[in-house]
Amino acid sequence: MRASGTFEVAAFTPAPVPGPAVETALPVGVATLEKRYEGEVVGRSVTLFTAAFDQSTGTGTYVAMESFEGTLHGRAGTFNFAHSATTLGEGRESEFFVIVPASGTGAMTGITGTGGLAVDADGTHRIWFDYELAP
Repeated sequence: MRASGTFEVAAFTPAPVPGPAVETALPVGVATLEKRYEGEVVGRSVTLFTAAFDQSTGTGTYVAMESFEGTLHGRAGTFNFAHSATTLGEGRESEFFVIVPASGTGAMTGITGTGGLAVDADGTHRIWFDYELAP
């Protein structure tokens, strides 16, 4: 099944980068985010976010692990999902998106699948999950 919706970032909190630094042309940053979702995907997530990114050119790569609580098509529960992508100023490439196996609770127990993220020209953030639930 596919569940889609929109989301907004409700909080973005930078965090210190652990361990000794290695200096590169793009510094690595770490943050936590809270997102709110609407549509066939309703709820919130908390994200651990790592990126090497140049704000001035829009070039970089991020890796994120999210813990979601809410509903997909009205089925309530929680699960984790991971995603990453690279940008070279515009658009996204080298995208990765997976629902973490064995992470579901409640009506999401046994959830597996993939999905994606997109940002419209007007700034609307979209998400979709292509998922299956164990019988």
